[in-house]
Amino acid sequence: MKYYAEIVGFGTEALRFLTDPGSESLILFDKHVPPELSEIAVLQKQKVCSPTIAAGNMLVICGKVFTVTAVGSTALQSLSELGHCTLCFTGGSEAQRPGCIMAAGGEKLLPRDLQAGKTIEIY
Repeated sequence: MKYYAEIVGFGTEALRFLTDPGSESLILFDKHVPPELSEIAVLQKQKVCSPTIAAGNMLVICGKVFTVTAVGSTALQSLSELGHCTLCFTGGSEAQRPGCIMAAGGEKLLPRDLQAGKTIEIY
């Protein structure tokens, strides 16, 4: 296992990005979330974070399976230090932004899938 976190909650606007056809993303933060970003973030408590997350790894979020297609240049550092990155479900061989982890495939992640107590895992 390269990454493991439990979802502990999310801001009132956090799921809006998931359903936006141009975005299809989630912004992750742990307890270090800046107050001005807490409304748009999925809050997580990470327990495992490896610096070896890479394209081809399997991402399992709330029981749905995706393939990591790209990892931005700063995503792993900010994930390790702040519990922060953006998970983007549009795929692609290059990250949209330096802090993104791109993923594709599997059954579409829906707002109703995200619940406190569910997990985010990368293998």
